[in-house]
Amino acid sequence: MIPHLCDPSAQILLAIETAGSRCSAAVARGDLVLAAESLALRHGHAEALLPMIERVMAAAGLRPSQLDAVAATIGPGGFTGIRVGLAAARGIALAAGARLVGVTGFAAVAAGVSAIDGARCEGLLVALDSRRDDLYVQLFAADRVAPLAAPEALLPDGLADYVAHLAGNTKLLVAGDAAEIAAAALSRHAEIAVAIGSAPDARGVIAAARQQSGGAADPVRPLYLRPPDVTLPKRRRGTATSSAAAS
Repeated sequence: MIPHLCDPSAQILLAIETAGSRCSAAVARGDLVLAAESLALRHGHAEALLPMIERVMAAAGLRPSQLDAVAATIGPGGFTGIRVGLAAARGIALAAGARLVGVTGFAAVAAGVSAIDGARCEGLLVALDSRRDDLYVQLFAADRVAPLAAPEALLPDGLADYVAHLAGNTKLLVAGDAAEIAAAALSRHAEIAVAIGSAPDARGVIAAARQQSGGAADPVRPLYLRPPDVTLPKRRRGTATSSAAAS
């Protein structure tokens, strides 16, 4: 933290990312990130998140009551991770009297991609790990802010048609925690660059939340692109027969 670079009137934002392949938290005052922590994590967000938030707040020298806004990813991603992140964000925002902001994992990745990565590209494809055979994908214009279509869950072999339909054969930057899988599926595309290490992260959440700050706030709801993997309990043998006999 460099105090003389901080604008004391700038809003303080806590950002949380738990929907993707990492658990991360960051605190910013205006454009300056004061503290951040990130951990590669597929499971166990509930145990890792709150201590992580406490550490970044302490590193920034801030109290929860000083927060102006709390931002979290709404998905898509792991169902438990999404719920944990949103529950924490809602609770902290309510206790602090702060504004609650939701951003998609796609927007967090798009906002977090550096200008250098996308300098020569005419479009951005964000590809996120769905933890199944398909990918969560969304295409953005060259400004990395305006989406060209709604997000979708697609198998890799359908990705080339998806991109060709929306963006033609333009120079494309591929980002996200499934970027390499998506790039391999687009091997016949004219020109592709891959943004290495561009998994959804709290720093990207901060950037995406700042981009949204001028517009009307949408309700913060989870974004699920497919139903959860749920296995129903097997009915015991004889249960139906016994019930019928009893009636």
